[in-house]
Amino acid sequence: MAATILESLAIPCSRPGLSTTATSGRSAAAPLATLSQFKGLRASPSRQIAASARSTARSRFVRRRDVVCEVQGQEAAISVPDVTKSTWQSMVLESDLPVLVEFWASWCGPCRMIDPVVGKLSKEYEGKLRFYKLNTDENPDIATQYGIRSIPTMIIFKNGEKKDAVIGAVPESTLVSCIDKFV
Repeated sequence: MAATILESLAIPCSRPGLSTTATSGRSAAAPLATLSQFKGLRASPSRQIAASARSTARSRFVRRRDVVCEVQGQEAAISVPDVTKSTWQSMVLESDLPVLVEFWASWCGPCRMIDPVVGKLSKEYEGKLRFYKLNTDENPDIATQYGIRSIPTMIIFKNGEKKDAVIGAVPESTLVSCIDKFV
């Protein structure tokens, strides 16, 4: 069944060598593009896996790629603005509202997990709290200044001072309880 679903998502293309027919073992009249070319999906490295044959009592091995769907809900569409070394003073330290800064990096899995939560909270606390993201790879001096040793780290600033910090990909309720102390 999975093979049928994957084949139904295959994209016809004219480039040679791109075929997803290994999943079903059937040959195709035209080459097919791999699903990794479809934006929003990524393919993990190929490996041997067991796939059930027509008979449930008998299995065969086929070579295929595991496809991971990276579809996210509507809350993922809410983007938190970036802050940099050049905008740090004006956007964070001189803000008239409390500020939550998410220290993150593009390669960090837990950072990607908590990003939609921070985006959702930025919408809920609009007008009461400002939310920004600081990429620690691009701005290491600010991360060092505030003692960031682990990411993701969320720090709440009020009147230019660090008030509280939450380290790690924590549940939304943990962030909410921390935020509510300063709003």
